[in-house]
Amino acid sequence: MPFGLNTGDSAWLMVSTAMVLLMTPGLALFYGGMVRSKNMLTMLYMSYICISLVTVLWFLYGFGLAFGKDHGGLLGWGDWALRDITPFALHGRIPLLIYVCFQATFAIITVALISGSIAGRARFGPWIVFVVAWVTLVYIPIAHWVFSGSGWLNKWGVLDFAGGLVVEINSGIAGLAMALVLGKGIAFRRGEGPRPANIPWVMLGLGLLWFGWFGFNAGSALNDGATAVRAFASTLVAGCAAMLTWRLVEWIRTRHLTRMGSASGALAGLVAITPSCAFVSVTGAFVIGIVAALVCTYAVELKLVAGYDDTLDVTGIHGAGGIVGVLALGFLATGWRHGPAGLFYGGGVSLLGKQIVAVIVVGVYTFVVTFAIGKVVDALFRMRMTDKEQQEGTDTEFVTGDA
Repeated sequence: MPFGLNTGDSAWLMVSTAMVLLMTPGLALFYGGMVRSKNMLTMLYMSYICISLVTVLWFLYGFGLAFGKDHGGLLGWGDWALRDITPFALHGRIPLLIYVCFQATFAIITVALISGSIAGRARFGPWIVFVVAWVTLVYIPIAHWVFSGSGWLNKWGVLDFAGGLVVEINSGIAGLAMALVLGKGIAFRRGEGPRPANIPWVMLGLGLLWFGWFGFNAGSALNDGATAVRAFASTLVAGCAAMLTWRLVEWIRTRHLTRMGSASGALAGLVAITPSCAFVSVTGAFVIGIVAALVCTYAVELKLVAGYDDTLDVTGIHGAGGIVGVLALGFLATGWRHGPAGLFYGGGVSLLGKQIVAVIVVGVYTFVVTFAIGKVVDALFRMRMTDKEQQEGTDTEFVTGDA
């Protein structure tokens, strides 16, 4: 046994890694149930292909670029194909290899989330090309900036415990960019509302996502101690508070309660608590859940005003919810164990200013580079489906026998 290894922490990280990996099949069911039946198979494939693609990229060069030897705070370098990492190498008190796997699951779910913005109008083959390019040019640099101890945003003092910037805002803004690249689908142009094909799939997917989120947030403590417990409790409270708040707003506005509204509300709370789960009190988590639900209930409708087709509300929930969570730290961070305190706990405006800058920098970088990638992939491989193909459904790309 390597000197310094903590077997309890290692066991928790292995469990957390499996939980986060399960989130991608959960997302596949969540998205698959939300689209029309003619697009369900494609939505499942778009999530599942990310598991194999991103894992291979991560082990070949992704981890090395994100967490290797730093170059100016912008990118890492080294650890190619993990050839210099042995099973006995440690990252703190846990095996380095399980940390590599844990971080790989974050990259997988992040790019898979983007598929919801272009559901029903993107061809599967070009999607594969997009995944490779996006993880390499967008996810990996931002992961280094925020998650690596030598990344410039991390060293500057920006707080993001489990991926509000790296996962949520990143995927939400990327979803907006891709929605603009591919344009409005025929259903959006006709003013047709959503037609979920399988609500039980949506609810099952939400359950798997919520289960995995405990590994996502509490696992980011990299130990099984008090920090993990605080993140775990915050995750539960914020998701529940947001679900109830969304239902209340829904009832006040329409006098109707929907299962989709419950799912969206819970998701908004889970998204918003991700960057702040270990930095805020349980009361703070409750407040963040409420605020996230209030903001996201209106953010998902912005597409109707602005005219962009964010099919499954990736921007409205992950983008807006992520921004709420990151900025909330400027007010609600308690200063307990990790970083400075927010305004409501005796801190100054410095932390809030850093959080605002981080949101802007990550948002702009993600949007510009994603838009460029989308344009190139569409020009070279015709990513957007024709109106006729959209009418027939994306699943027509697959041979019937494969279904």
